[in-house]
Amino acid sequence: MSKLTIEDLKKIKDRVIKENTPRLGEAKIKIIVHMGTCGIAAGAREVMNSLLEEVAASDRTDISIVTAGCMGMCSSEPNVTIEVGNEEPVIYQFMNANKMRQVFKRHILLGEIQTEFALARG
Repeated sequence: MSKLTIEDLKKIKDRVIKENTPRLGEAKIKIIVHMGTCGIAAGAREVMNSLLEEVAASDRTDISIVTAGCMGMCSSEPNVTIEVGNEEPVIYQFMNANKMRQVFKRHILLGEIQTEFALARG
């Protein structure tokens, strides 16, 4: 097997970026489900599943869903951060499947921040 050259590495990098770009697309909205061990133990998988169902049903292509680790607020897990365009991010706490559906329908689709679930902005 021959050694990799700088050009080979650039080609690999370009290919990986191209393969992953459709997942991110031209996302105007980024939803981060915090799935550290504390989040998973508190129900983050159910939150993620309900979010994926809502996005699929909405046929929106401008939404990026990503996972992240714990944000250091284990006592408020599951946490979800929503970033819409250039607005300040909103962090939602104590999420569950039903709250996630409500946040998706009201915050993502209608632009109404659900203050009763919000931990912080920005």
